[in-house]
Amino acid sequence: MPSTQPITVFGPDFPFAYDDWLRHPAGLGALPRDMLGTEVAIVGAGMAGMTAAHELMKLGLKPVVYEASRLGGRLRSQAFEGARGVVAELGGMRFPRSGTAFFHYVDRLGLGTRPFPNPLTPAAGCTVIDLEGRTHRARTLADLPPLFAEVAQAWAEALEEGAGFGELQDALRERDVRRLKALWDALVPLWDDRTFYDFVAQSDAFKRLSFHHREVFGQVGFGTGGWDSDFPNSMLEILRVVLTGCDENQHLVVGGVQQVPQGLWQHAPDARTLRYWGAGTSLAQLHGGAPRPGVAAIARAPDGRLAVTDVLGNTRRYAAVLTTCQSWLLTTQIAVEESLCSHKLWMALDRTRYMQSSKTFVMVDRPFWNDLRDDGWPVMGMTLTDRLTRGTYLFDNGPDQPGVICLSYAWMSDALKMLPHPTEKRVQLALSALKKIYPDVDIASHVIGDPISISWEADPHFLGAFKGALPGHYRYNHRMYGHFMQDALPAQERGLFLAGDDVSFTPAWVEGAVQTALNAVAGIVRHLGGHSHDDNPGPCEAYPRLGPVALAD
Repeated sequence: MPSTQPITVFGPDFPFAYDDWLRHPAGLGALPRDMLGTEVAIVGAGMAGMTAAHELMKLGLKPVVYEASRLGGRLRSQAFEGARGVVAELGGMRFPRSGTAFFHYVDRLGLGTRPFPNPLTPAAGCTVIDLEGRTHRARTLADLPPLFAEVAQAWAEALEEGAGFGELQDALRERDVRRLKALWDALVPLWDDRTFYDFVAQSDAFKRLSFHHREVFGQVGFGTGGWDSDFPNSMLEILRVVLTGCDENQHLVVGGVQQVPQGLWQHAPDARTLRYWGAGTSLAQLHGGAPRPGVAAIARAPDGRLAVTDVLGNTRRYAAVLTTCQSWLLTTQIAVEESLCSHKLWMALDRTRYMQSSKTFVMVDRPFWNDLRDDGWPVMGMTLTDRLTRGTYLFDNGPDQPGVICLSYAWMSDALKMLPHPTEKRVQLALSALKKIYPDVDIASHVIGDPISISWEADPHFLGAFKGALPGHYRYNHRMYGHFMQDALPAQERGLFLAGDDVSFTPAWVEGAVQTALNAVAGIVRHLGGHSHDDNPGPCEAYPRLGPVALAD
């Protein structure tokens, strides 16, 4: 009988219970008394940086946060002018409940969430699928033509056939570490070198069906929408997403997800959880209200510490430095002394491949899409299409409140089509495409305020939206992910740590940023002579036994 335990992002590469570690009353560890108050640098004030800074502060260190752009990183909630609490989520916007370490902080800050209006979910109400000029309205899969159910069934069968998915997910649900490791470690060499598309096309389930079935799967998919932008990626990456429930049961943060990193910046932990600092201490207070400027260089100082130079030319020395920025910035934006990382690690950092992403938002006077047509269907719904917009999402803030439409959320080549255009042109292109799906709906007449758009690949502080590992990249990911274990490194490579979703095995999901930040916290504590508590061992203690399987170089 299948397990009824909840799905969580419990590995599978490193099945360590971060949620249990965070909740344990003993805390995350302890530092030698002479290390208390020591400054450590955090490069980047996104979710990884804020998580690490918050926990290191509680342990008694003094995090010094550097930020070149905006506090929050790719958790960026931009408010529409003149509308209180109405935001466009330019980066992360949907967060699976399986990300239990991330929701640990959401809950601690007392932030509200609600289900994200993904296709064919109750939160979406109505889903509209428009392919090859034909439009279908649905609330559930049963409302769609049989072709779509055939695609969904083929995907489920392919997962079972190629990965033994049911047994694998049961082991993850039960947190049966031995069984999960045995099953997953056997899949790594089988699927690291193969693309997602290869997995689908070569499966017996899809071979029995037409090319059109694969085409539909790529265009609209299931869970969060179409999958074709990910077709070139390593199948291991896709297996992790579906295994850990990242593509289902997703929520949004009411008022904007940027409140999470901003909240950690302002939050004063319970005095009982602070080892060194006084009651009321927050990261904002330790910094005098604002992070330090962006980082220009990191080098080894003559005294063995790490020297961090900001863009204004100020240099400070630290016992440890954690970089949470996207890895390409360590060669394009920040002059990092080459000897601080091995050539193997530099190869991994340099080969990281980022996916493009664009979004275009408008605010509207009310959630007019709930108005009913003569046939009883809403006039609009969450829309998946093969047209330029690809995915259109509708955010209802209440019948008497302005609503928000994400006119277009597109990745890779579809995102690049938008890259040269200013926001107004993007809106025009999106409205033109949607007019072909909804000829009787005057969307433009409801638009108020200025539209908002973003292309992450055009931002010099990011150079892309998130990592998408290619076939053969598992070894690179392993090197980056395991870098927090520094005992065996030569002395010249110790003290510089890495974190972020691109360092994790679950890129594009904030849970990866949080978990790698917690790895770095454990690594920094160990680097400074500290340790985890005996009754709450941390990632450093678990990694030798539970770490990712190694593939031969």
